[in-house]
Amino acid sequence: MFFASDNGLGASDKVMQAILAANGGARLGYGNDDATKAVERRLADLFEREVAVFMVATGTAANGLALSTLTPPWGIVLCHDESHVIEDECCGPEFFTGGAKLVGIPGRGAKITAKALEATIAGLGRRVPHNAPIHALSITQSTELGQVYSVAEVTELAGIAKRHGLGVHMDGARFANAVAALGCTPAEITWKAGVDVLSFGTTKGGTIACEALVYFDPAKASEMVRRRMRAGHLLSKHRFLAAQMEAFLEGGHWLELARHANGAAARLAEGLAAIPGVRLPITPEANGLFPIFRQEIVDALKAEGAVFYPWSDKGLPEAERAGPGECMMRLVTSFATTGADIERFLSIAAKAARPLAAE
Repeated sequence: MFFASDNGLGASDKVMQAILAANGGARLGYGNDDATKAVERRLADLFEREVAVFMVATGTAANGLALSTLTPPWGIVLCHDESHVIEDECCGPEFFTGGAKLVGIPGRGAKITAKALEATIAGLGRRVPHNAPIHALSITQSTELGQVYSVAEVTELAGIAKRHGLGVHMDGARFANAVAALGCTPAEITWKAGVDVLSFGTTKGGTIACEALVYFDPAKASEMVRRRMRAGHLLSKHRFLAAQMEAFLEGGHWLELARHANGAAARLAEGLAAIPGVRLPITPEANGLFPIFRQEIVDALKAEGAVFYPWSDKGLPEAERAGPGECMMRLVTSFATTGADIERFLSIAAKAARPLAAE
């Protein structure tokens, strides 16, 4: 019953087989191999246009390097105040950008609204040279609270950003889960909606370690060849990144994996909603859910070996936050989550909740 994170699981069988196959023979290094070129062509087909692709090993590197091309060191990057770039990357974006400032915007479900974005832009100082200028907007798809931006929402936010001369970055650590949930094309939710660069994550979705920066205007990536090298993220045995990405994308495997994870989250949410002492203030839209449990239920689940984490409810309206004897938890399903694990988790929670139903 492992629900701590989708990065706690291994890789899919197809990805592992591809890595083993890539191990034979000699290949040119540093991205000059045929597999890397094939991945670049495949991503161009996937996104329906010419793109510039730079694969790296971690999402933190992908986000930081992407933002480094959208802002100078004295610029501002707007993002949600619970986003990964501002909360979980140990000032990685500031490091890669050379000191750019991240400004967080609050919003329910870890989503930025058009109104909040406009208000934040209007409220920031314009005194030259004293105030830092805004250069970029970063949005997360799906969000840190398991929500998904619709095509219309991304289009609206990107439109506001463009009117103010801002570049638009999408942190797509769980991009596959969002595309699977929306049923749209990758192009519709990215460049057609106004996104300039995507951090296309695969590690959480079923690879070992592979993320891709995808620039929808290759000219905007002119410096990335050296930025990636300088940052220490150009792998010499680059073919192993390419092998992972190629297998991940082959035959829609990436969406197959994401649909499984999303479906597991939906089943888990459905079961928890029927249990006394559990409430779901945010309806899950991808593969993460954030129920509020009575502490007795959490204790019972932990005692039976369930693995999951507490989470902050600061993004909820005060009336919906955890009350006395309650706590918000994060449950994340993956491509490897089994129905048996879900049913066992629900059974333990239901048993622990029986005394609470009589209160």
